[in-house]
Amino acid sequence: MPKGYWVSVYRTISDPEKLAAYNKLAGPAVRAGGGRVLARGGRVVAHDAGIAERTVLIEFDSFERAVAAHESAAYQEALVALSDGVERDFRIVEGID
Repeated sequence: MPKGYWVSVYRTISDPEKLAAYNKLAGPAVRAGGGRVLARGGRVVAHDAGIAERTVLIEFDSFERAVAAHESAAYQEALVALSDGVERDFRIVEGID
């Protein structure tokens, strides 16, 4: 079964306090959903139209688990805390089996 991945690239961070509140709630929600953080906020080299801002990569055992974790009540609460504190490109992608 192919793994699932959350890929999040932050275009701008306009409210670091909202991001901190989100992180406090999102971490436990991700772990409860079976997610493992593979990359978070490290060095980035962007090419083409890429953005060299904060990038987060989280792995789940399946695409379905990744979707379910995003839809969970705990993660939705984290999104409320984040609200308009950032502009980001967030997607859930299916890995190669």
